[in-house]
Amino acid sequence: MLAHYYRGEITRMISWRDRLDRTTNWAIGALAAMLSISLATEQSHHSVLLFAMLLIHMLLFIEARRYRFYHVYRARVRLLERGYFAALFAADPAPARASLGELSESLRAPRFNITLGQAMSRRLRRNYCWIFLVVFLAWLVKTTSFAADGQTRLVHSAQEFLGNTAIAGIPGFVVVLGVLALYAWLAFIMIRYELDEDELGPGQVHV
Repeated sequence: MLAHYYRGEITRMISWRDRLDRTTNWAIGALAAMLSISLATEQSHHSVLLFAMLLIHMLLFIEARRYRFYHVYRARVRLLERGYFAALFAADPAPARASLGELSESLRAPRFNITLGQAMSRRLRRNYCWIFLVVFLAWLVKTTSFAADGQTRLVHSAQEFLGNTAIAGIPGFVVVLGVLALYAWLAFIMIRYELDEDELGPGQVHV
């Protein structure tokens, strides 16, 4: 019975892990598509990259929700490995398996082990910080350069930069403040909701 249960938890953990990878792949694919559209020609508008930021942020939120489910099953697998199999395979097997009581409680009353903020922080640190960095650098390249007299040159003043960042009736400084607010929010999540764990999960080993 224990072997079948362990295999079942591993299967559920792998299933949710696959869902995490799919969301990350969607974010990378969306970023590549938006970059190809925005940077392909000088006439393309930088608002495409702003849309990419919002889209990637939405995918980050979806992936964080999935990560909370994944973390539940990963924690159960680690409880089995640490509380039962580790003691069973030891040279001097010890009967101390008190941690399996936590597994019993998790099965009786399933609940998330981490908050949504902690999950977003973990996914930002692992993958999404680099995705957001790439789209931000692309946005800077797009807004700090423009075509003039058949040549592309950099802006020479803050007024030119704000003129480039303006969107329809939205002033440039409002757009800049919005972008900075988004990235300040992401930085806050990474710092405020750091997830500290005392043990490694499956697939993670000490270096």
